[in-house]
Amino acid sequence: MSERIDLTERLEGAGLRGLAPSDAPTPETLSFLDPAWRHVPIPRVSVVMPTLNEAPNLAHVIPQIPNWVHEVIVVDGRSTDGTVEVARQLRRDVRVVLESKRGKGAALRAGFACATGDIIVTIDADGSMNPNEMILLVGALLAGADFAKGSRFIEGGGSTDLSTFRALGNWGLTTSVRLLYGCRFSDLCYGYMAFWRRWTPLFDGETDGFEIETVLCVRALQHGLKIAEVASREAERVHGVSNLRAIPDGWRVLRTILRERVAPNSSRAASA
Repeated sequence: MSERIDLTERLEGAGLRGLAPSDAPTPETLSFLDPAWRHVPIPRVSVVMPTLNEAPNLAHVIPQIPNWVHEVIVVDGRSTDGTVEVARQLRRDVRVVLESKRGKGAALRAGFACATGDIIVTIDADGSMNPNEMILLVGALLAGADFAKGSRFIEGGGSTDLSTFRALGNWGLTTSVRLLYGCRFSDLCYGYMAFWRRWTPLFDGETDGFEIETVLCVRALQHGLKIAEVASREAERVHGVSNLRAIPDGWRVLRTILRERVAPNSSRAASA
Protein backbone atom coordinates (compact mmCIF):
# COMPACT_ATOMS: atom_id res chain seq x y z
CA MET A 1 0.00 0.00 0.00
CA SER A 2 1.41 3.41 -0.95
CA GLU A 3 1.27 6.49 1.26
CA ARG A 4 1.04 10.11 0.18
CA ILE A 5 3.67 12.19 1.95
CA ASP A 6 2.80 15.77 2.92
CA LEU A 7 6.28 17.18 3.39
CA THR A 8 5.03 20.35 5.08
CA GLU A 9 3.35 18.23 7.76
CA ARG A 10 6.53 16.16 8.20
CA LEU A 11 8.68 19.28 8.53
CA GLU A 12 6.34 20.77 11.10
CA GLY A 13 6.42 17.52 13.04
CA ALA A 14 10.20 17.80 13.15
CA GLY A 15 10.06 21.32 14.53
CA LEU A 16 10.62 22.99 11.15
CA ARG A 17 7.31 24.85 10.91
CA GLY A 18 7.15 27.46 8.16
CA LEU A 19 9.58 25.85 5.75
CA ALA A 20 8.38 25.07 2.26
CA PRO A 21 9.62 22.08 0.24
CA SER A 22 11.70 24.46 -1.89
CA ASP A 23 13.78 25.50 1.12
CA ALA A 24 13.67 22.19 2.96
CA PRO A 25 16.71 21.45 5.12
CA THR A 26 19.52 19.22 4.03
CA PRO A 27 20.25 15.99 5.93
CA GLU A 28 23.30 17.61 7.59
CA THR A 29 21.17 20.33 9.20
CA LEU A 30 18.26 18.23 10.44
CA SER A 31 20.03 17.00 13.57
CA PHE A 32 20.73 20.55 14.73
CA LEU A 33 17.26 22.01 14.28
CA ASP A 34 15.24 19.99 16.75
CA PRO A 35 16.16 17.70 19.67
CA ALA A 36 14.11 14.92 18.11
CA TRP A 37 16.61 14.74 15.24
CA ARG A 38 19.85 14.99 17.22
CA HIS A 39 20.34 11.27 17.57
CA VAL A 40 19.22 10.35 14.04
CA PRO A 41 22.21 9.07 12.06
CA ILE A 42 22.58 10.93 8.78
CA PRO A 43 22.43 8.44 5.89
CA ARG A 44 24.78 8.53 2.94
CA VAL A 45 23.01 9.01 -0.39
CA SER A 46 24.14 7.45 -3.67
CA VAL A 47 22.69 8.94 -6.86
CA VAL A 48 22.52 6.56 -9.82
CA MET A 49 22.17 8.22 -13.23
CA PRO A 50 21.98 6.18 -16.47
CA THR A 51 23.37 7.95 -19.54
CA LEU A 52 23.48 7.40 -23.27
CA ASN A 53 24.71 10.36 -25.30
CA GLU A 54 23.54 12.94 -22.75
CA ALA A 55 26.62 15.22 -22.79
CA PRO A 56 24.69 18.46 -23.54
CA ASN A 57 22.23 17.76 -20.72
CA LEU A 58 24.66 16.97 -17.93
CA ALA A 59 25.49 20.63 -17.37
CA HIS A 60 21.84 21.14 -16.41
CA VAL A 61 21.77 18.19 -13.99
CA ILE A 62 25.07 17.45 -12.28
CA PRO A 63 25.77 20.99 -10.91
CA GLN A 64 22.33 20.98 -9.26
CA ILE A 65 22.88 17.72 -7.38
CA PRO A 66 23.01 18.69 -3.69
CA ASN A 67 26.40 18.85 -2.00
CA TRP A 68 25.23 16.48 0.75
CA VAL A 69 25.05 13.61 -1.73
CA HIS A 70 27.64 10.98 -0.83
CA GLU A 71 28.38 9.85 -4.40
CA VAL A 72 27.16 10.30 -7.97
CA ILE A 73 27.33 7.18 -10.11
CA VAL A 74 27.03 7.72 -13.86
CA VAL A 75 26.31 4.44 -15.62
CA ASP A 76 27.11 4.98 -19.26
CA GLY A 77 25.85 2.80 -22.10
CA ARG A 78 28.91 3.44 -24.30
CA SER A 79 28.08 6.99 -25.34
CA THR A 80 29.82 8.45 -28.38
CA ASP A 81 29.31 12.16 -27.62
CA GLY A 82 31.78 12.58 -24.76
CA THR A 83 29.22 12.04 -21.99
CA VAL A 84 31.76 10.43 -19.65
CA GLU A 85 34.35 13.18 -20.15
CA VAL A 86 31.75 15.90 -19.53
CA ALA A 87 30.56 14.16 -16.36
CA ARG A 88 34.10 14.06 -15.01
CA GLN A 89 34.66 17.73 -15.82
CA LEU A 90 31.46 18.74 -14.04
CA ARG A 91 32.08 16.68 -10.91
CA ARG A 92 35.60 15.52 -10.17
CA ASP A 93 34.51 12.79 -7.77
CA VAL A 94 31.90 11.26 -10.10
CA ARG A 95 32.04 7.48 -10.33
CA VAL A 96 31.68 6.17 -13.88
CA VAL A 97 30.47 2.65 -14.65
CA LEU A 98 30.68 1.50 -18.26
CA GLU A 99 27.83 -0.87 -19.03
CA SER A 100 28.01 -3.01 -22.16
CA LYS A 101 24.32 -3.97 -22.09
CA ARG A 102 21.90 -1.50 -23.60
CA GLY A 103 18.86 -0.30 -21.69
CA LYS A 104 17.89 1.68 -18.62
CA GLY A 105 17.30 -1.44 -16.57
CA ALA A 106 20.78 -2.79 -17.19
CA ALA A 107 22.26 0.60 -16.29
CA LEU A 108 20.32 0.94 -13.04
CA ARG A 109 21.14 -2.57 -11.91
CA ALA A 110 24.83 -1.91 -12.58
CA GLY A 111 24.62 1.29 -10.56
CA PHE A 112 22.84 -0.42 -7.67
CA ALA A 113 25.54 -3.08 -7.56
CA CYS A 114 28.35 -0.59 -6.95
CA ALA A 115 26.54 1.95 -4.77
CA THR A 116 28.00 2.38 -1.28
CA GLY A 117 25.45 4.76 0.27
CA ASP A 118 22.66 3.89 2.69
CA ILE A 119 20.08 5.34 0.30
CA ILE A 120 19.94 5.04 -3.49
CA VAL A 121 18.26 7.73 -5.59
CA THR A 122 17.59 7.21 -9.30
CA ILE A 123 17.45 10.23 -11.60
CA ASP A 124 17.43 10.74 -15.37
CA ALA A 125 20.24 12.61 -17.10
CA ASP A 126 18.08 14.54 -19.59
CA GLY A 127 17.23 17.47 -17.31
CA SER A 128 13.56 16.50 -16.90
CA MET A 129 13.90 15.76 -13.16
CA ASN A 130 14.83 18.49 -10.72
CA PRO A 131 17.76 17.43 -8.51
CA ASN A 132 16.55 19.86 -5.83
CA GLU A 133 13.54 17.60 -5.28
CA MET A 134 15.87 14.85 -4.10
CA ILE A 135 15.47 16.04 -0.52
CA LEU A 136 11.75 15.22 -0.72
CA LEU A 137 12.47 11.59 -1.59
CA VAL A 138 15.17 11.28 1.05
CA GLY A 139 12.93 13.02 3.57
CA ALA A 140 10.18 10.46 2.93
CA LEU A 141 12.64 7.68 3.78
CA LEU A 142 13.80 9.48 6.91
CA ALA A 143 10.14 9.83 7.88
CA GLY A 144 9.72 6.05 7.84
CA ALA A 145 9.23 4.89 4.26
CA ASP A 146 11.22 2.01 2.76
CA PHE A 147 10.70 3.14 -0.82
CA ALA A 148 9.78 6.60 -2.16
CA LYS A 149 8.73 7.55 -5.65
CA GLY A 150 7.97 10.80 -7.39
CA SER A 151 4.50 11.44 -8.76
CA ARG A 152 3.45 13.95 -11.39
CA PHE A 153 -0.23 13.43 -10.57
CA ILE A 154 -0.61 14.44 -6.93
CA GLU A 155 -0.93 17.94 -5.55
CA GLY A 156 2.27 19.86 -6.21
CA GLY A 157 3.33 17.63 -9.09
CA GLY A 158 3.02 18.12 -12.82
CA SER A 159 4.64 17.68 -16.21
CA THR A 160 5.34 19.83 -19.25
CA ASP A 161 6.74 16.85 -21.14
CA LEU A 162 3.95 14.25 -21.01
CA SER A 163 1.89 13.96 -24.19
CA THR A 164 -1.80 13.06 -24.04
CA PHE A 165 -1.06 9.65 -25.56
CA ARG A 166 1.64 8.84 -23.01
CA ALA A 167 -0.49 10.18 -20.16
CA LEU A 168 -3.33 7.85 -21.15
CA GLY A 169 -0.93 4.92 -21.40
CA ASN A 170 0.51 5.70 -17.98
CA TRP A 171 -3.00 5.95 -16.54
CA GLY A 172 -3.89 2.54 -17.95
CA LEU A 173 -0.75 0.89 -16.64
CA THR A 174 -1.06 2.58 -13.25
CA THR A 175 -4.69 1.45 -13.00
CA SER A 176 -3.64 -2.11 -13.85
CA VAL A 177 -1.16 -2.13 -10.97
CA ARG A 178 -3.71 -0.63 -8.59
CA LEU A 179 -6.23 -3.35 -9.44
CA LEU A 180 -3.80 -6.29 -9.50
CA TYR A 181 -1.66 -5.34 -6.50
CA GLY A 182 -4.11 -3.44 -4.33
CA CYS A 183 -2.19 -0.17 -4.09
CA ARG A 184 -2.89 3.55 -4.46
CA PHE A 185 -0.18 4.55 -6.91
CA SER A 186 -0.94 7.68 -8.89
CA ASP A 187 2.04 7.51 -11.26
CA LEU A 188 3.67 4.21 -12.22
CA CYS A 189 5.89 5.14 -15.16
CA TYR A 190 8.15 7.74 -13.59
CA GLY A 191 11.70 6.96 -12.64
CA TYR A 192 12.50 9.48 -9.91
CA MET A 193 12.78 7.12 -6.92
CA ALA A 194 14.67 6.49 -3.69
CA PHE A 195 15.01 3.47 -1.44
CA TRP A 196 17.22 2.10 1.30
CA ARG A 197 20.11 0.17 -0.24
CA ARG A 198 19.39 -2.88 1.92
CA TRP A 199 16.40 -3.60 -0.33
CA THR A 200 18.41 -3.96 -3.55
CA PRO A 201 18.42 -7.82 -3.45
CA LEU A 202 14.66 -7.68 -3.95
CA PHE A 203 15.16 -6.05 -7.34
CA ASP A 204 17.58 -8.58 -8.82
CA GLY A 205 16.74 -9.94 -12.24
CA GLU A 206 17.37 -9.60 -15.94
CA THR A 207 15.21 -6.57 -16.66
CA ASP A 208 17.13 -4.37 -19.09
CA GLY A 209 14.62 -1.83 -20.43
CA PHE A 210 12.39 0.98 -19.16
CA GLU A 211 10.22 -1.60 -17.42
CA ILE A 212 12.80 -1.64 -14.61
CA GLU A 213 10.81 1.18 -12.98
CA THR A 214 7.75 -1.08 -12.87
CA VAL A 215 9.77 -3.95 -11.44
CA LEU A 216 11.01 -1.73 -8.62
CA CYS A 217 7.48 -0.60 -7.78
CA VAL A 218 5.67 -3.93 -7.92
CA ARG A 219 8.36 -5.83 -6.03
CA ALA A 220 8.27 -3.19 -3.33
CA LEU A 221 4.53 -3.86 -3.15
CA GLN A 222 4.93 -7.64 -3.18
CA HIS A 223 7.38 -7.56 -0.30
CA GLY A 224 5.25 -5.29 1.84
CA LEU A 225 7.61 -2.31 1.84
CA LYS A 226 6.24 0.96 3.14
CA ILE A 227 5.94 3.09 0.01
CA ALA A 228 5.53 6.87 -0.16
CA GLU A 229 4.70 9.08 -3.13
CA VAL A 230 5.98 12.65 -3.18
CA ALA A 231 5.07 15.39 -5.62
CA SER A 232 7.47 15.95 -8.51
CA ARG A 233 7.38 18.38 -11.42
CA GLU A 234 8.72 16.97 -14.67
CA ALA A 235 10.21 19.32 -17.27
CA GLU A 236 10.89 18.70 -20.93
CA ARG A 237 14.22 17.10 -21.77
CA VAL A 238 16.71 19.89 -22.40
CA HIS A 239 18.47 18.51 -25.49
CA GLY A 240 18.05 15.53 -27.76
CA VAL A 241 15.31 12.96 -28.22
CA SER A 242 14.08 10.43 -25.68
CA ASN A 243 14.97 6.77 -26.14
CA LEU A 244 11.49 5.84 -24.87
CA ARG A 245 9.22 4.20 -27.47
CA ALA A 246 5.68 4.60 -26.17
CA ILE A 247 3.98 1.54 -27.69
CA PRO A 248 6.77 -1.10 -27.55
CA ASP A 249 7.93 0.01 -24.10
CA GLY A 250 4.35 0.28 -22.84
CA TRP A 251 3.73 -3.29 -23.96
CA ARG A 252 6.87 -4.44 -22.13
CA VAL A 253 5.67 -2.69 -18.99
CA LEU A 254 2.27 -4.41 -19.21
CA ARG A 255 3.89 -7.81 -19.68
CA THR A 256 6.09 -7.08 -16.67
CA ILE A 257 3.07 -6.19 -14.54
CA LEU A 258 1.38 -9.48 -15.42
CA ARG A 259 4.53 -11.59 -15.14
CA GLU A 260 5.48 -10.24 -11.75
CA ARG A 261 1.94 -10.81 -10.50
CA VAL A 262 1.77 -14.50 -11.41
CA ALA A 263 5.43 -15.63 -11.28
CA PRO A 264 6.83 -17.16 -8.08
CA ASN A 265 8.79 -14.49 -6.30
CA SER A 266 12.09 -16.14 -5.53
CA SER A 267 13.37 -13.10 -3.71
CA ARG A 268 10.49 -12.97 -1.23
CA ALA A 269 12.49 -14.99 1.26
CA ALA A 270 15.20 -12.35 1.20
CA SER A 271 12.89 -9.96 3.01
CA ALA A 272 12.05 -12.36 5.80
